[in-house]
Amino acid sequence: MFVDTIITEMPNKSNGQKPSPEALLAMLQESERAKLRVYIGASAGVGKTYQMLADAHQLKKQAVDIVIGVVETHGRLETKEQIKDLEIIPPKKIEYRGAVFEEMDLAAVIERRPAVAIVDELAHTNIEGAKNRKRYEDVLELLDNGISVITAVNIQHIESLNDVVVRTTNVQVRETVPDLFFKRADEIIDVDVSIDTLRTRLRQGKIYSVEKIEQSLNNFFRKGNLATLRELALRQVAQHQAAQDHEYRKREGLEQAVIPERVMVCMASRGSAKKLLRTGARIAGRLANNDWFALYVETPDEEAGRITPQAYATLQENITFAETMGAKVVKLKSANVADALLEFARKNEITHVIFGQSARTRWEIFWKGSIINRFLGEVNDAAVHVIPLEKES
Repeated sequence: MFVDTIITEMPNKSNGQKPSPEALLAMLQESERAKLRVYIGASAGVGKTYQMLADAHQLKKQAVDIVIGVVETHGRLETKEQIKDLEIIPPKKIEYRGAVFEEMDLAAVIERRPAVAIVDELAHTNIEGAKNRKRYEDVLELLDNGISVITAVNIQHIESLNDVVVRTTNVQVRETVPDLFFKRADEIIDVDVSIDTLRTRLRQGKIYSVEKIEQSLNNFFRKGNLATLRELALRQVAQHQAAQDHEYRKREGLEQAVIPERVMVCMASRGSAKKLLRTGARIAGRLANNDWFALYVETPDEEAGRITPQAYATLQENITFAETMGAKVVKLKSANVADALLEFARKNEITHVIFGQSARTRWEIFWKGSIINRFLGEVNDAAVHVIPLEKES
């Protein structure tokens, strides 16, 4: 049993205690709106699924109608035993390329209409033939149908942290959940264990099969990696709580910070802006600011009918990505990109500006000028962040 699992969350406004099934029950009863609780962990094996099942049993004892939509035990005995007598909605079998796969039966869960559904592995990509492409989209559909959800995800699957995780672990995480999803969460809770405990579980075969143990210990589960991932998980919880506090103060008419921080990301109509937008989302998150901007300036050469199909497709991809990250996308029209960006920054009291900088020769900068240099020289109250794009993904 995971007796050393620690659940951490920023104190709430009532009593500062750790979250409990009773607190979740009170939250569920607060209004008719479906609620979303997300458990976040630094890695596999910290006990997220186990904790979800423990919550489910406590809610069931309190006469809450709760079912398992999908749970992945990964062969872990303690987790499998924790299911006990909980009702499981049988998975839907989908045939794809000659093989049969099992996915959560979304339609069956909605038809069953429980008060709460347990949905594991939030970042999972559904097999082709399922209604939605991603499991987080299934969760949103359950919420739209009035069904509250308890779910779980590892910190490396949050889209805005994708670049950080690659730099830290040298592992490219392909399955991600957009930051916008987490704004829907009523609670985000960190499930954590010590680094030594996690590595011990790995050695004991409680996380991965025996043949993967040594490789995992020497790669993803190195102590330095786990320390960084744990810090990221704690920051994510703190940022969510700060954002909720900000919204509460705004709703109640209470005083906010004296100098609100405002973030804007400057996108070009060419080239991927994902790296810039992830950076913007992280900075906005640390500042507990839900309102941040992704800007691009449409010049005369980029008007409809003149912009190249490739540039237009890339721009639309950047816009969609920015929206999933939670940015407010703003299109400006001007023949002078620098003037348009500077005017917006001044009018909106921007305090953090994020640019991408590809390799350019000294002659190019001299001949064409530098928007970045203009911001450094003319906007005294803004921090300018320059992100190298040579290795952008």
